[in-house]
Formats: sequence, C-alpha cells, structure tokens
Amino acid sequence: MPKEYVVIGLLALAGFLIGGVYSTWKTARGLAIVLVVLTLVAVGGAVAWLV
Repeated sequence: MPKEYVVIGLLALAGFLIGGVYSTWKTARGLAIVLVVLTLVAVGGAVAWLV
C-alpha cells in the first residue's frame, strides 16, 4: 500500500476526532481533552509517516 494512503487515512481520522472534540466540548471536557490528544497523535503520525 502506498504511504500516501496511510497519511490520508490518518488525516481523515484526525478530522473525525476534531469533530468529536467540537461536539463534546460543552458536555464532557475530559473526553474532549482525550480526543485532542488522540488528534495530535494522529496528525503527528501522519507527518512522521510522510517524512
């Protein structure tokens, strides 16, 4: 599988996680913070995979 597919998948996952942060911020801040951390890991993984 080309590495671009993995990068696109990780960035798509980060997009879904950001959507989860946006929707849970007012009701469950603890969960939203966990989702932010997971988003940063996904974006970092995408950048590392691309390099």
